[in-house]
Amino acid sequence: MEKTSSQENSYIFDTESAIEMARLIDQARFMNREIGGALMGLPELAAGTHVLDLGCGPGGWVLDVAFDRPDITITGIDISEIMIAYARARTRTQKLSNTIFEVMDITKPLDFPDNSFDMVNARLLTGVLKRETWSSLIAECTRILRPGGFLCLFEGNEIGVSMSPAYEELSGYILQATWRVGYGFSPHGRNWAMSAALPYLLRQGGYQDIHLNSYITDYSAQTPAWIDYYRNNEKIFLQIKPLLIAFNLLTSEAFDQLYQRALIEMNSSEFTCVAQAIRAWGYVSKTA
Repeated sequence: MEKTSSQENSYIFDTESAIEMARLIDQARFMNREIGGALMGLPELAAGTHVLDLGCGPGGWVLDVAFDRPDITITGIDISEIMIAYARARTRTQKLSNTIFEVMDITKPLDFPDNSFDMVNARLLTGVLKRETWSSLIAECTRILRPGGFLCLFEGNEIGVSMSPAYEELSGYILQATWRVGYGFSPHGRNWAMSAALPYLLRQGGYQDIHLNSYITDYSAQTPAWIDYYRNNEKIFLQIKPLLIAFNLLTSEAFDQLYQRALIEMNSSEFTCVAQAIRAWGYVSKTA
């Protein structure tokens, strides 16, 4: 699998890939739509609030929040130079003066002073953070959050549950491969177990008043979300092919055959798929 350097970051895909950037742009758009908005269900943010988005990618969540709330400041950080450059360009074209984008590696100490932010947001980092890295990142979030601030984590449990055999088989291989790399908290690799891990990680980090929101999305054929899900997985499957081959889960030829069968199933009027995501958030426990 090609990356900028496998030693430089732990993201499962190439951080400087234009294909991956396009996927993340689309993903942020349809995810914000499916959950009802970037800030839907979260506490009301006061004017003057400072928000940080970890692993912001091309900036979809940050830009949506900045557009809706011009009275707050949102900073997005990501290890990808091309994605940060894209996010900055979007900021200029949309004439948003309340966004800041910086290149930064979230697996290392964050280049912010203590007590810098009122909210820290982290979304879909399962393919970025190895399971042993989560606790140190949460400790960094605690350090940079102001007293009374909160940390919000949003992750999926699996790619999606389907009754289509090729799709399920390919998804199973992907879950196994990502588990072997070190992603997720499942003891067996049949899912990522993030719905159990997120509240646990917050409690272990000393967070209080923890809230959970569960999101179930139907990506089956003939639903409004189907085409976005299809295009997203089409790119994911192709990008993860080298990892499946590296772990001897599939040969190149076997992958190509299974991939084509999965696409045919996903294009069928009988395709069914439901995916679950969880959002967990809690308040930092330190006092002023």
